[in-house]
Amino acid sequence: MILRMSTLFVRTLREDPADAEVPSHRLLVRAGYIRRAAPGIYTWLPLGLRVFGKVEAIVREEMDAIGAQEVRFPALLPREPYEATGRWTDYGDGIFRLQDRKGGDYLLGPTHEEMFTLLVKDLYSSYKDLPVWLYQIQTKYRDEARPRAGLIRGREFTMKDSYSFDTTDAGLEASYAAHRAAYHRIFDRFGFDYVVVQATSGAMGGSASEEFLARSEVGEDTYVRCTSCDYAANVEAVQVRPPSPVPFDDAPAAHVEDTPDTPTIQTLVDHSNAAYPRDDRPWTGADTLKNVLVVLKHADGTREPLAIGLPGDREVDQKRLEGMLEPTEVEPMDEAELARHPALVKGYIGPGVLGTESASGIRYLVDPRVVEGTRWITGADERGHHVYDLVAGRDFTPDGTIEAAEVRDGDPCPRCDGTLQTARGIEMGHVFQLGRKYAEALDLKVLDEHGKLVTVTMGSYGVGVSRAVPVIAEGNHDKLGLVWPREVAPADVHLVATGKDAAVFEAAAALAESLSAEGVEVLYDDRPKVSPGVKFKDAELIGVPTIVTVGRGLADGNVEVMDRRSGERTEVPVGDAAAYLVGVVRG
Repeated sequence: MILRMSTLFVRTLREDPADAEVPSHRLLVRAGYIRRAAPGIYTWLPLGLRVFGKVEAIVREEMDAIGAQEVRFPALLPREPYEATGRWTDYGDGIFRLQDRKGGDYLLGPTHEEMFTLLVKDLYSSYKDLPVWLYQIQTKYRDEARPRAGLIRGREFTMKDSYSFDTTDAGLEASYAAHRAAYHRIFDRFGFDYVVVQATSGAMGGSASEEFLARSEVGEDTYVRCTSCDYAANVEAVQVRPPSPVPFDDAPAAHVEDTPDTPTIQTLVDHSNAAYPRDDRPWTGADTLKNVLVVLKHADGTREPLAIGLPGDREVDQKRLEGMLEPTEVEPMDEAELARHPALVKGYIGPGVLGTESASGIRYLVDPRVVEGTRWITGADERGHHVYDLVAGRDFTPDGTIEAAEVRDGDPCPRCDGTLQTARGIEMGHVFQLGRKYAEALDLKVLDEHGKLVTVTMGSYGVGVSRAVPVIAEGNHDKLGLVWPREVAPADVHLVATGKDAAVFEAAAALAESLSAEGVEVLYDDRPKVSPGVKFKDAELIGVPTIVTVGRGLADGNVEVMDRRSGERTEVPVGDAAAYLVGVVRG
C-alpha cells in the first residue's frame, strides 16, 4: 500500500488550534488526523482513520482470541428497555433523547447493557448455551456537559463493550479474569504506560470493578498507589480507614465561644489557639468540623438538601461525591435554597441543626474520620460563634458516613501501614462484575441442569477505542510532533523525496513500489514543488516510526533511514534499502 502525499487528503498546520488544551489534541489536528465538526464531535481524516482502524483491529483480535463473538446493535434505541432498568430517568441530561414522527421515544445509545441482555434472553434458554461472551465496537453518544481535550472526552465516541453471561458466580469470575487478561494484552500492544486500579461501579451497578488508566498528567482521573503494598484505586473508590473510637469520659463539656473575624479555617484556628487553647496540644485545621451544603437532583425530579461534615483542613472532592451518589446529580446549595431553611446560619452551621431528626430535617453525612469520641470546633448555629469540644457520639450523632473528602499524598493506605501517593490518568478500560442487576430487571433466566429457572449473572467490559488514539498520542510525542508505536502508526515508512532531480523521484518511487510489494505500508511524500524543509517538518509532525530520505545521498548510492523515536540516522545503499527496511518493520 502506498499513500502519496501529492493526492492524500491532508493539510498540516504550523500553529496550534485555538481550542486545543492538551498535546494530543494540538498534534492530531496539526498533523491532519482529525478536524473539529462541533464541540465534542470530530471528523476522522484519512491518516486518523488508519490509526483508528489499527486500534480497532487490535481490540478485535484480542477479543476474538478469548472466544468472544462480535455483534452490532443499532445506535438508535427504543425507550422501553432503558425504562425497565430505570436508566431512562437515571441518565438525566446525560443522554440524547428524541422522538419519531409517531411520538415514540428513542435515545442514542450511551451503552448497551439492556440490548445485550434482551438479545441473549431472546435466543438462549438453557444452561447448556452458557457461558457466552458477546461484544461490539460501536459509536456511543453522551451529552457531555463539558466536552474537552479533543477526542479524550467527546459527545460522540467509539467503544468496545462486551458482556459475559454465566449461570454461576464462579463462572462470572472466570469470565472476568479472561477479559481482564485480554485487556492487559490490548493495552500492552497500544504501547502506553498504564495502571489497573480499583474503581466504583456508578450507574452501571455490580460488585467488582477495576479501571485501566493510562498514566498522564492531563488525565481527568486521579488515582492513588500505596508506597508499601500493591493497593491502587481511583480516588472515587478510596475508602478511608477510620481511626479507632476515642474514650471521652474525661472530655470537657461543649462550650460556645465568641469567635469574631474568623472567616477562614486558618483564622479560626489562630483565634482558638490564642483565646481557647487546648491543654494537650494546639488546635489544627483537622480539629475543625466543616459542614458543606449541597442539593441532590434525583432522577424523578425531586431535590434533596444534604449536609456533609468533614475535617476543616480538607475540601469536598466533587468527583468523589458524585461517584458516591451516582446517578444522582449534585450541585452547591444556593442562597435561595439556603433561605428556605431559617435554622441554618451561613458560615456558622453546626451539627446541632443538622440530621433528619433535627429542626432542619436535612440529612447529615460525615467523613469516616468523624468517629465516636473525636472532639471538634464547629459552627454554633449563631453568627460570630463557634462551639468547642463538641464530641461525636456524645453531643451529636450523624445520619451516616460518606466518602467525599479529598484524598491527599501521605494519607494512610486502607490495606497496610504504608501511605498513598496520588497521580493522574485517563480511563481507557473498565471491567465490572455486574451480577444479576440487568438480568433481574429484564427477566433473563435459563433452565439449570436440574430443570430449575435461574437468573443469569453478567459481566461488563469496556474499552475506549476512539479515545485510545489521543491517549497513545499523549504518551508518544516530542517537541517536533507525534511518534507513533509501529503497531498503530498510519504507515510503516514515511518516504521523503527531496530536491528537483528526476532521478531522486524515480528512485524513491521504485523503493516505494518494492516496499509495497513486500507488504510494507508506505506514506510517500512525492510532492514536486515542496521544499525539503517543509517535507521534513511534516514527516516529523505526522510521526511515522521510520523516515526514509531519498535526496543528495543518492549521488553516492545511499538513502538515509531515520528512527523517528531515537533520531538515529543510518546510511543504507539504495539497492539494499528495501530489504533493510523490511527487516526494520518486521523487527
